[in-house]
Amino acid sequence: MSGYDQSVTTFSPDGRIFQVEYACKAVDNSGTTVGLCCLDGVVLGAEKLIQSKMIVKGSGRRIMRVDKHCGVGLAGLVFDARNIAHRAQSECAQYKDTYKTPIPSKVLAERLGLFVHMFTLYWTVRPYGASVLLAVKDADGPALYGIDSPGTVLKYYGHAVGKGARQAKGMIEKMKLSEMTCVEAIKHLAHIIHKGHDEKDKNFELEMSWICPQSNDEHSLVPPELIAEAEAWAKEQLKDDDDDDA
Repeated sequence: MSGYDQSVTTFSPDGRIFQVEYACKAVDNSGTTVGLCCLDGVVLGAEKLIQSKMIVKGSGRRIMRVDKHCGVGLAGLVFDARNIAHRAQSECAQYKDTYKTPIPSKVLAERLGLFVHMFTLYWTVRPYGASVLLAVKDADGPALYGIDSPGTVLKYYGHAVGKGARQAKGMIEKMKLSEMTCVEAIKHLAHIIHKGHDEKDKNFELEMSWICPQSNDEHSLVPPELIAEAEAWAKEQLKDDDDDDA
């Protein structure tokens, strides 16, 4: 690289910033995180790779609640992504303290994008090696945003980041999300993550959350029994997929 990757403020001759690309690569090497914006809400799912049998189930979560009406799914370096989530919590609290109303989804997404982008502007810091999916349900309805390492903010009907992102996006594009409820979506989300799981990786724990009428329009984790039911359905679909391929 001839030293072009030593600073986040240095462009290569062809206009690339290698440190930002390295940060994006960290996201591509992490477990898959998926978000689906449905008819009545938003569903988040995360593939949390289990690094050791000694880790207690439920620790080191990849999905966090930042306010009653919003939550985030984390991908990439967990400690980087968690810091972005904590920034989101601060933004929600500050906005509510100032304006006495929950922060709108667009405002929160843009503030997070600016915060992440700030770390690509100064040579004394490094970019965040993480991406987050922001799920919100407010007065404007359900919304899903993606904030990536360069600070890009985009609104999605459905989105995926991580190792299995490419395959997941292909499956999401075939879904009719505008006609699908969150209860139906959790099964498809489980199917997407199980389908994209790399067998070379260790076991994983599937985490899911939603904001919909079933959760009183507040961000909360999907009940374990529904996750178990969704995973059983997903594994049956995988068997059918294998039979079709055969």
